[in-house]
Amino acid sequence: MGLLPRRVALFFGSAICTVVYLVHGRLRRTAFRNLQMAMPALPEEDRKFIVRGAFQNLGRLLAEFSQFPKISKDNIHKIVAYDGLENYLRASEKGQGVLFLTGHLGAWELCAYAQGAYGFPLSFLVRPIDNPLANQIVKAYREGSGNKTIDKNESVKQVLTDLKRGLAVGFLIDVNTLEGEGVFCDFFGIPACSSTGLATFALRTGAPVVPGFIHWDRELRKHKLVFEPEAPLTRTGDLKEDVRANTALFTSIIERQIRQHPDQWLWVHKRWRTRPEGENDLYDVSRNIEEDRRAIKGPLKA
Repeated sequence: MGLLPRRVALFFGSAICTVVYLVHGRLRRTAFRNLQMAMPALPEEDRKFIVRGAFQNLGRLLAEFSQFPKISKDNIHKIVAYDGLENYLRASEKGQGVLFLTGHLGAWELCAYAQGAYGFPLSFLVRPIDNPLANQIVKAYREGSGNKTIDKNESVKQVLTDLKRGLAVGFLIDVNTLEGEGVFCDFFGIPACSSTGLATFALRTGAPVVPGFIHWDRELRKHKLVFEPEAPLTRTGDLKEDVRANTALFTSIIERQIRQHPDQWLWVHKRWRTRPEGENDLYDVSRNIEEDRRAIKGPLKA
């Protein structure tokens, strides 16, 4: 899609993921199961609307990613508009670096890329793709606007170095984490195992944590990158408890953003897969499939 005009790429991206929605039962059922748990009172029609929108959001992400080589400081304003940039700049002026809290909302790959294109390059943690060739291509795209990717498995030294240099480092912490690598925090009222890395870096370095999320604005017909004020950290002197409390805070910030734009989050991910000891699997495949069959009927979201 990178060879297509952006408008055409967006159309094909949406079409491709609409097909995925219709044919990929496992992903579709995961999305509906997540939404049932997160918003149990939501009417069925609203749930369908959100899940279909979430798939189309993935198509928009795919299309925008394919267009990265065409994005520059001269045209980024036509694609992404800022809201609250002063919050990011205020934190950056402290000279301690910035810990950029974000999640898999909207065209999240564009979130970091836009920062680089606007002249605020950052580093961000990623999980390398298993296929070396694919990883090399994706890495080149991600770093095309001056950003730098950091292997999340070898991140400590590089993150500390970048913060000491006054740079920003991005963290996406809204995916499932293994129990030994995270803590359980309420996410839509359900304990979810969340990474503690961001909270640990914030407490140990004093770098400000600034929430920043991107979403598709249907009225503007472009993406909006929204920065919130610096997140206030809990510091009691008990590092273990402070890590837990601040991770819970960051998780609640992400939840609030998802509630504002529910059709633009990664509902196909099994966010609640890791369970506290003694709890059952929340993604039991023996669920009623008839509801899933009904869900694929009806008009798709524009």
